Amino acid sequence: MPGRFTVRPDNSEPGRFGVWDGAVNGWRANARTEAEAHQLVVDLDIQFDAHGPRPASDVRRLESPQPVWRGDSHLDTWLRDKGQWFGLVRDTTGRATWIPADQLRAGDPSTS
Repeated sequence: MPGRFTVRPDNSEPGRFGVWDGAVNGWRANARTEAEAHQLVVDLDIQFDAHGPRPASDVRRLESPQPVWRGDSHLDTWLRDKGQWFGLVRDTTGRATWIPADQLRAGDPSTS
């Protein structure tokens, strides 16, 4: 599962957050709001795997988000990581979660 990057509190600026790169054991960015840091983690997980730049063939962005069974959530990107596909699902607040493809089910488009 994608997870090279994580959000951590930025100790140099109270109330701010940074993005930690677990592959190089160092900061990728800091002095961000929590929402900005979480979005940056998603963007970086799409661009990089544990070894470096992710092959373009491992990323499939949808032209329009598709509803999924998780409440009011929508799938907007597919990502292959270590041979397994994951869907990027966002809820109404914009919070993103990577869900294994075998656990994703389409939602009812009439309810979204």
